[in-house]
This record gives sequence, structure tokens and C-alpha cells, in this order.
Amino acid sequence: MRIETRAFGPLQANAYLVWDDPERAVLVDPGDEPERLLAWVRGSGARPEAVLLTHAHFDHVGAVRAVVEAHDLPVLLHPAARPVYERAAAAAMRWGLFIDPPPTAALVDLAEGPLTYGPGFEVRHLPGHCPGHVAFYQAGAEAVFAGDLLFAGGVGRWDLPGANLDDLKRSIRRLFELPEATRVYPGHGPATTLAAERRSNPFVQDWLG
Repeated sequence: MRIETRAFGPLQANAYLVWDDPERAVLVDPGDEPERLLAWVRGSGARPEAVLLTHAHFDHVGAVRAVVEAHDLPVLLHPAARPVYERAAAAAMRWGLFIDPPPTAALVDLAEGPLTYGPGFEVRHLPGHCPGHVAFYQAGAEAVFAGDLLFAGGVGRWDLPGANLDDLKRSIRRLFELPEATRVYPGHGPATTLAAERRSNPFVQDWLG
């Protein structure tokens, strides 16, 4: 499985282009800077067949409209995240930022279980940071695209609208049911592994006991 990543926008949200077959790539969390992001996709040589969203905060969906218009793609999002998605542009304005409102007509509901798009992902519903937050796990590659659930040295914020600390703790525990060698590709910052976070992440150590 091939993984390419770039960080976009003032909040430096990671977008991922992932594929086994370059004709069936998926684009995870296209967050901002639409022109730069589209140039990156073109330069990859891969052809995306879908946009996958770990969650719908504005810094993860700011380039969705441009991608959909350029490639005519479905946008896969957990239904519990739809209200956040629909308010994303307004949320960005409260931070003094601008994004194009992401399109609702392209939405396809995500559910837990195997995903038909891309390189054989399993969808896991892991709320807490945001309603409808999911992760995309690929067992063969021992890789999980974890959005803003887990970072190198940290976890997702729980002080935002719709966040819930108890749900976040449960989701962290569920994430750590995966093999410890699993490589974590987060929504911000560098990749890590579950093993490394179990050893050094104070939130993980506290919440896993």
C-alpha cells in the first residue's frame, strides 16, 4: 500500500493519498489550499475514486468542494458528522478563516465494517473528538488513519462543540485493541505507532491503565 501525505492550511492538517491500485486511490481529509492540494494529487500519478473523511471539522474538509468538482468523487462521511460538515464554513469564519462550503450532494454515509473504496480499509467509529469521527484501518499494511483521535504525544481535543471526554477515552481504548505495531497516520503532526504511544503518551498511559 502506498501512502503520500502533505499538510495543508494554517492548522497544518494532514491529507493522505492512499492506494494499492493507482486507478483506485482514496483521498483522506483534504483540508485546505485547494489549488496546491489538487496539484499534489495530479503529480502523484494516482487517480482518486473517493474522498474519505475521518471527521468534519473545517480544517479537514476545506478543499472537499474543489476536489469533488475536479474529479466528480463521492465523499464518505459518518452520518453523525453531517451537522458538523454542514456548518464547517461557518466554523472556519469563527476562527477568522475562509473555506468553500463543502458539498452535501456528494455525501455517502459511512458505516462500520469493510469499505469498498480504496485498498481494503475497515471503518471504525471512534467518536469523542467530534461526532461521527472514524478511523480507517488497513490490516495487511498495519496502518490506521486516525484523524484527530490520537497524535504523537497527544490526543484529540475534547473542549470543542460536540466533543465528549468519556467517548474519547472509550475510542482510545478501542483503537489500542489493534496490533501494537500498527502505524498511526494522524490528522496533524508526524506518524507514530501504537507501541510508541503506549510507552510515552501520558494520556494513553492514564486512560489505558
